[in-house]
Amino acid sequence: MSTDTERLLEENDLRPLWEVEKDFGNQFGGFEADIWKWEDIQASIDAIERDVPIADLPPGFQRRVAVPVNTGYRNAISNTIYVGVQTVSPGETAPAHRHGANALRFTIDGSEDMKTVVAGEEFPMRDNDLITTPQWEWHDHVNDGDETAAWLDVLDLPLVLDSLNARNTFENHELDRQPVTKSQGYWESQYGRARPFEDTKEDGIPGPFEGNCAATPPYRFSWKDTLQTLRQRAENDDPDPHDGYSLSYVNPATGQPPLFPTMSFRAQLLQEETDPHFHNAVDAYFVIEGEGATHVGDDVLEWSERDIFVIPPDEIHHHDPDGEAILLGMTDRPVFEAFNFYAEAEP
Repeated sequence: MSTDTERLLEENDLRPLWEVEKDFGNQFGGFEADIWKWEDIQASIDAIERDVPIADLPPGFQRRVAVPVNTGYRNAISNTIYVGVQTVSPGETAPAHRHGANALRFTIDGSEDMKTVVAGEEFPMRDNDLITTPQWEWHDHVNDGDETAAWLDVLDLPLVLDSLNARNTFENHELDRQPVTKSQGYWESQYGRARPFEDTKEDGIPGPFEGNCAATPPYRFSWKDTLQTLRQRAENDDPDPHDGYSLSYVNPATGQPPLFPTMSFRAQLLQEETDPHFHNAVDAYFVIEGEGATHVGDDVLEWSERDIFVIPPDEIHHHDPDGEAILLGMTDRPVFEAFNFYAEAEP
């Protein structure tokens, strides 16, 4: 290409395709398979709890959270999924707010007296319970017990803020604790097998949003029930070659996955080594029980209870549990499926 042509393109902020192509995808450079060991996370969240009362944090960020950050990023485990470990001390409240991002809580250390309040209902946070915080629903976290509570926060913030370069619509509640206007079990009662007829009509996504997906309601998935179903599956069915005995957390409004339009979650019971495969979605994991290793390309991630690890897109991987293990799987696969971009294969 001549010097005159190059100058003409540069003066008009234009570039030829064959040069632009080299820069595609650079924002995802440095994304590596990575693991965060629970002993390190525990030490960190204990130190933060000692040093930082929730009341001292700036409005809108009154959440005491340690955030796993992947190589090449400064704010999250991947470019689409944010995972954090949050604590609330006895007597503390993480004040009420709401936002456009989808979120959930997966309890690590909880009790009947630790509650996340969503859309007017108090949801007890027992160990390994999963509680949804849908778009634009008020939510606060209240510890009326005598032990520090901890849980995973999982949001689609990086997808919204970084990948889509959009804003996370946000609002603080006028009160630290939103009014409790629903009895415990209300939201579950609305989305069981028998449902109120007047509520079966189609509703849009709550808040100042529009979309074509059924809104995710506030909901608590009891670990007791989930584990029972997982055990039944292991006793009666064959395992998936890549995911073992796997259960999807479904959207209670539809009875189908994904749980959110942007993220899908599953409980996986592993009893033997899985077959290798790869796909173009991000997979992140929290180890609920057991220990083992996940092979990702040439890397081996050795994990045990409560560790967090992540598998980048397009990396060949498989799990190798040491005995029996249970994982919480998190993925951005629904984003790819929405555009018919999801791809998966065996090597």
